[in-house]
Amino acid sequence: MDISGKVAVVTGGASGIGAGAARRFAQEGAAGVVVADINLERAQAVADSIGPNAMALRCDVGQEADIQSLAQQARARFGRIDIYFSNAGILGRLGGIELEDPLWDAMWRIHGMAHVWAARAVVPQMVERGEGYFLVTASAAGLLNIVESAPYGVTKHAAVAFAEWLRIAYGRRGVRVSCLCPQSVETDMTRDGTGSAGLDGVVTPEQVAEDVVRAMRDETFLVLPHPSVLQYLRAKGQDYDRWLGGMQKLYGMHTGQQTPG
Repeated sequence: MDISGKVAVVTGGASGIGAGAARRFAQEGAAGVVVADINLERAQAVADSIGPNAMALRCDVGQEADIQSLAQQARARFGRIDIYFSNAGILGRLGGIELEDPLWDAMWRIHGMAHVWAARAVVPQMVERGEGYFLVTASAAGLLNIVESAPYGVTKHAAVAFAEWLRIAYGRRGVRVSCLCPQSVETDMTRDGTGSAGLDGVVTPEQVAEDVVRAMRDETFLVLPHPSVLQYLRAKGQDYDRWLGGMQKLYGMHTGQQTPG
């Protein structure tokens, strides 16, 4: 898709990947950019840096009503939504099955249901027009898991699966779908360290935005700012048990809980 003349909504747009994408969409000639985030002050700063064709809106993507309101306000200002970048995410605390249910629930809502609620809000109108682009930020953790955080890895898998389903169900009805799966990116989440996600280096939000724009032009599903992720994914498919063994070793390295063998 050519971004020029299109209207884009970006959640999690106040910083990191979202801010980088919002600015890049504007540079590509977007007719309107909606910078949505739970932190309105920071979202407004990003919108101000873009110019008069941008607006900032507060949105808690863990609440369906907020997403519906976001879509309504975006249409009221710009008339339509051509691109919806469902990007907001959280890291939470590291750990596994011992982590409390409220954290798991927040992860499910923000990494899973937020994409479902967004699709409800924008996909039917895209189908009516016969054109639209829906992007999901998952993570390499959604393809490969992540050893430090069970809820993050599990819910990011859900994000990938939902993006796949959207592409399957609506890909022949005019709705393009891509799924962004980076490893470590320079964002608020990585300020205190990258953990296992940083093994292949840390990329900038601007680099990620370049990859997103390229994927949209080519209409490719997986957006992989770290090319090594594709190699790991292929290795996982070729020998699942061997891959799991390697991940067990990685788990021991990054948690200090060594496993036999």
